[in-house]
Amino acid sequence: MKTTRMMTAFILFIFVQAAASAQSNQLKWLDLELTNYDYPYPVEYLRLNVQLQNLKMAYMDVKPDNYNGKNIVLLHGKNFNGAYWKTTIEALTKEGFRVIVPDQVGFGKSSKPEHFHYTFQQLAINTKMLLYYLQVTKTAVLGHSMGGMLATRFALMFPETTEKLVLENPIGLEDWKLVAPYKPVEWWYENELKKSYQQIKDYQLASYYDGKWSPDYDEWVNLLAGWTLNSDYPRIAWNAALTYDMIFTQPVLYEFPQVQVPTLLIIGTRDRTALGKGLVSEEVREKMGLYEELGKKTQAAIPHSELVEIPNIGHLPHIESFDQFITPLTKFLKK
Repeated sequence: MKTTRMMTAFILFIFVQAAASAQSNQLKWLDLELTNYDYPYPVEYLRLNVQLQNLKMAYMDVKPDNYNGKNIVLLHGKNFNGAYWKTTIEALTKEGFRVIVPDQVGFGKSSKPEHFHYTFQQLAINTKMLLYYLQVTKTAVLGHSMGGMLATRFALMFPETTEKLVLENPIGLEDWKLVAPYKPVEWWYENELKKSYQQIKDYQLASYYDGKWSPDYDEWVNLLAGWTLNSDYPRIAWNAALTYDMIFTQPVLYEFPQVQVPTLLIIGTRDRTALGKGLVSEEVREKMGLYEELGKKTQAAIPHSELVEIPNIGHLPHIESFDQFITPLTKFLKK
């Protein structure tokens, strides 16, 4: 019986590896600014002069025919870009909201500078410049993952612009530098250079989806893995390393009590995302990224906030369980 189980497990392992190999062999080469990848809506560009550099900030600005006078900005996570908001844009524009979706500098279709001092303050200013350019003076702001840290910083810096704040499984609900050792940018860079299709998928499978994969998730792996085929991938890797350093060293949780706008937390409680897990002991690791606890703790810290927990859903509610995500979001925005 034991031999049969071992043989079955071995066959399954071989099947999974073969499927992954076939998938990686079908990867599409992607250029630095994803010009050979189509976003779900037309993309425009804002020209920025930042840190003595001329840069481009890509964005989608989707205006519905039944515009209700309300706007919302969607801020992507670290391993993503504006394209993964497709179904969210569709749903919100049907309700009459104007939806603005930027790719931050260093991500998606935006510029990948050779050198850049990444701060959440700088990214917030870039986003505010986009809104100024679009003549948008009031908006709700929704941030997912790293975008949640940015959305919080934006709300703190520009409360007069931010009507409502929505945080979808934001990272940074705990201060990882208190438990994990600091690693220099070069360390993160070397890690990024080693990444492959399989490593990217394995990380997302374990951290985002609790070992349960759907073909719907393939696209978000392929967008990262496709860059690794590019001879200029070191530029991507360097920007990724710089943003890891930004996330690790610039927590916003200590300022949650200063957030004064109405806030909604949408938390998939199965999420276990935490930076630096591989740098700590198993005992410490088991206490990191416990979103079923972090969501409640954050809701208690942010005044005028509501918490919607989605049981048995991981890091990406708007991808993994869209209906459970969009219903409370729409209700909150319509208040």
